[in-house]
Amino acid sequence: MHRRAAPPPDLVRTATRQCGLVDLAQCHDAGLSDKEVRGLVARAGLRRVTRGVLELTAAAPDRADLPARRRRTAWLAMLAFGPDSVAVGPCALALHRVEGLPLTIRPEAALPRASNRRHRDGLLLRQFDDGMDVVEVDGRRTVSVEWALAQAVPELPREYGLAVLDSVLHRRLLDRAGLERAHEAARGRRGVATRHDLWELADHRAESPLESFARLECVEDGIGPHTLQLPLLGRDETVLGRGDLAWRRRDGRWLVAELDGADVHGTPRAVYADRRRQNLFTGTGAVHLLRFTGRDRGHIATTVRRALAA
Repeated sequence: MHRRAAPPPDLVRTATRQCGLVDLAQCHDAGLSDKEVRGLVARAGLRRVTRGVLELTAAAPDRADLPARRRRTAWLAMLAFGPDSVAVGPCALALHRVEGLPLTIRPEAALPRASNRRHRDGLLLRQFDDGMDVVEVDGRRTVSVEWALAQAVPELPREYGLAVLDSVLHRRLLDRAGLERAHEAARGRRGVATRHDLWELADHRAESPLESFARLECVEDGIGPHTLQLPLLGRDETVLGRGDLAWRRRDGRWLVAELDGADVHGTPRAVYADRRRQNLFTGTGAVHLLRFTGRDRGHIATTVRRALAA
């Protein structure tokens, strides 16, 4: 009997859509027998991830592609718990392409009448929430953005909670009324008591998670910025750019903090553009500019406070 040397094209397409993962039923739908699946696991780039779920390594996301790696986590839970499962919490936010999640998230899904006894291999199985709103994303069921926020924000570290709320507003996945509905749905959940202020702080002007992290750090230190995305004007009143976070100093000048993420500002072209923009800003005489990267987290508020007092 001829042994398969490679997975069928249909299975490759399915795995690509599902961030590298397939389940046994999808293998069978692609024409593979159990014996052929075992053979491909042994010699052709399939590997078992958990019971009933396999990864096609050629279709797996690059390790540097963190959003895709988080979506893979969501797919892992849904495929492991079967076709009736629903992505929830941070996994649902990942499928909705919300930014601001931690580097890694726990795979979790919900089933009607789920039992805690069905947790396995680090996969978390939740029960359906009463009234949970379910939508379809990438061909599978997931909770709506509102419900995903209600489930995730009480459990996320505070800075990530604010980052996902900012992202939802910035990407127009919800308006302020939708955010309030999510807040109401979150009331009574474990952890929400220390998160209520995040819904009030959420701001559509935040353009990156790093901006959200820095803003919350300063707010919690008592020096929240006066505005976000401050238009910075040249001597001829033309807009030179926008400052991420800004404070009005006692002398009338602005203190502006620029948050540089490696994904956006790490290329040589971006470094040149940032340097040119910084020179334009400071050349007006009306701006004192600070620059931060992700490595400065935890020290941003101290630096801002010193600059404001100088």
